Amino acid sequence: MDDALKKKLIEAMTGAIVSHTDELTALDQAIGDGDHGLNMKRGFEAVLADMGPISAKPLPDALQAIGTTLVMKVGGASGPLYGTLFMALGKELPPEPTVTDLARALAAAIEAVKARGKSDLGQKTMLDVLAPLQVALAHGGTDLTKRLPEVVKDAAEATVPLRAIRGRASFLGERSVGHMDPGARSSALLATAICNTIGA
Repeated sequence: MDDALKKKLIEAMTGAIVSHTDELTALDQAIGDGDHGLNMKRGFEAVLADMGPISAKPLPDALQAIGTTLVMKVGGASGPLYGTLFMALGKELPPEPTVTDLARALAAAIEAVKARGKSDLGQKTMLDVLAPLQVALAHGGTDLTKRLPEVVKDAAEATVPLRAIRGRASFLGERSVGHMDPGARSSALLATAICNTIGA
């Protein structure tokens, strides 16, 4: 986990969000405020702008710095939730993590996101992608970086038939059914970008 890889990961995550900003906006216009795409873009572009100092830090500190930046720069509910996710990962991970470390840290980060968002699995949120990702990491096995993008893609698509229980989308009741959750989609995009970069 050298500085060059940390830079590549930041670039990949930012690229994934920026290139899908319009899609995330459209998803959020259907069931939310319509600002998820632009908010996430602003947050990750701020991380990218600070990439040099962030990537020079040990991985735990770099993750905490990313989380802090997202809290400050991403509006709405997404900033605190994504900030909590990255900061919790930074708190839990060692500088050179194994897959076992990642699974354990993500489990702790999921609990932190649940507490921050007062939400749980099956409520049409980013948790519905993060939890299957954690299970797949915990099971381990070969070709993880090739298998995990499919896991998170399927998990995001599985939010389409769910009725939103938490967040802005919950106000729509049954009308939230039939739309993918934007937070689930952005989580899947980020996880896929990380897998593709590490597996390259």
